[in-house]
Amino acid sequence: MVGREKELSIHFVPGCCQLVEEEVNIPSRRVLITGATGLLGRAVYKEFQQSNWHAVGCGFRRARPKFEQVNLLDSEAVHHLIHDFQPHVIVHCAAERRPDAAAIGAFLIYISSDYVFDGTNPPYTEEDIPSPLNLYGKTKLDGEKAVLENNLGAAVLRIPVLYGEVEKLEESAVTVMFDKVQFSNKSANMDHWQQRFPTHVKDVASVCRQLAEKRMLDPSIKGTFHWSGNEQMTKYEMACAIADAFNLPSSHLRPITDSPVIGAQRPKNAQLNCSKLETLGIGQRTPFRIGIKESLWPFLIDKRWRQTVFH
Repeated sequence: MVGREKELSIHFVPGCCQLVEEEVNIPSRRVLITGATGLLGRAVYKEFQQSNWHAVGCGFRRARPKFEQVNLLDSEAVHHLIHDFQPHVIVHCAAERRPDAAAIGAFLIYISSDYVFDGTNPPYTEEDIPSPLNLYGKTKLDGEKAVLENNLGAAVLRIPVLYGEVEKLEESAVTVMFDKVQFSNKSANMDHWQQRFPTHVKDVASVCRQLAEKRMLDPSIKGTFHWSGNEQMTKYEMACAIADAFNLPSSHLRPITDSPVIGAQRPKNAQLNCSKLETLGIGQRTPFRIGIKESLWPFLIDKRWRQTVFH
């Protein structure tokens, strides 16, 4: 702790309340998180803030009052934010283009996806050649190239499908299945073709922080990295695991083993090899059953189950 700042607080004493100016410690390490209102961004902000970093998050539609409201397409606004705050690290969780981190020497972590691979020859290392099947994967790959070409010291972190403490079930492709699981009076078709590796956002957040802290000690920490949960599941298997975690029936869930014919093409199995980060001593994995129970119990419809699930 090196910085100090004055902060106003209210002190209550019998008969009156007083407005008192107090000095508070400000952590010396500064991190800026873009997309801080999103599922991953919220977890990254929380992880750094709780680990003695001065964290500032920015977002757009849902930013106020907790985060800075910045449109990342407004280069002047982004420039002002970065140059006023002077972050040591920028974690780019937002979908928009990268901030100009190179200009101030910040370590940029760009969040990418396992969808940069076509899923025909897993597991994939960082050295394997990407071959995205759909627009999302191509967009992420373009972002990776732009980041690494413009900032030689940056890091790209590829991750798979995420889940965690959602504000609404639709925020994650994993948690969105919960309603289908709960409404057991209606049969539900679930994909049993694509192999996924559901990963908790707090684990990715921890990896980002560990990567940032290693980089502050070692400038050679840069380039492309992979992180992923290690439990392989189809959506059908995830839905069954969710049902099991909450003691709910799963007989109404129907596995569909055919390759999807509608919508964007998806890789069958884009498993990421994470040994590069593991060799650096970086990593954290939450077992799916534990993580999904933590994430979904507020959305449990039948309140009677709440008494049995956690006891």
